[in-house]
Amino acid sequence: MTQLDESMPDTHDGAVDDASERLGTLDPDGDGALLADALGAPTLEAACEAVLLLADEPLDIMTLATIVRRPADQVEAVVRGLSAQYTDDGRGFDLRPVAGGWRFYTRADCADVVSRFVIDGQQARLTQAALETLAIVAYRQPISRGRISAVRGVNVDGVVRTLITRGLVDEAGTEPGGHATLLQTTPYFLERLGISSLDELPPLADHVPTYSEIGDLVDLP
Repeated sequence: MTQLDESMPDTHDGAVDDASERLGTLDPDGDGALLADALGAPTLEAACEAVLLLADEPLDIMTLATIVRRPADQVEAVVRGLSAQYTDDGRGFDLRPVAGGWRFYTRADCADVVSRFVIDGQQARLTQAALETLAIVAYRQPISRGRISAVRGVNVDGVVRTLITRGLVDEAGTEPGGHATLLQTTPYFLERLGISSLDELPPLADHVPTYSEIGDLVDLP
């Protein structure tokens, strides 16, 4: 029998290690599981951007790493690289570390044009989607974004942000026993309608599903 040379490299283990390093497929817990198909995005950069754009509050690296299923140090390097890239490119937004996490903001030197947009937006008519969302909040408040989405059948994050920006809707704490933020109308909403209380709203609530009916439409936490 031919004796194996112990000095020869283990090509099998080396190939696996190289492939894992290139793909960045080790999970955040470091147990060696391959997750190449679990990213759910073209690149890690794209995955981080997509999640951070949707986040309503600063997102910490460990949470982001868990979502994109990549090691925390790898995710942090990508996030810091994206932040530097946006600055170098002179983009109208930047990615900043704040309150223990990362979040997108409009760039400070774009404040004038952003202000014009906000002011003009206050004068523009609400879209049909915004009116429908506002009606649901008005008649079923306090209510979470998830329940509004269940009624309308679409994601309402963008519309809710518009209503908050207009001063028509505001946050009203969180759901009992949960973490979902509740929404309610504001005094400015009553002022714009020319009424003094929600009791003066037209009797349209019968056309909006109740909490129990919403629960039958979708499985909400």
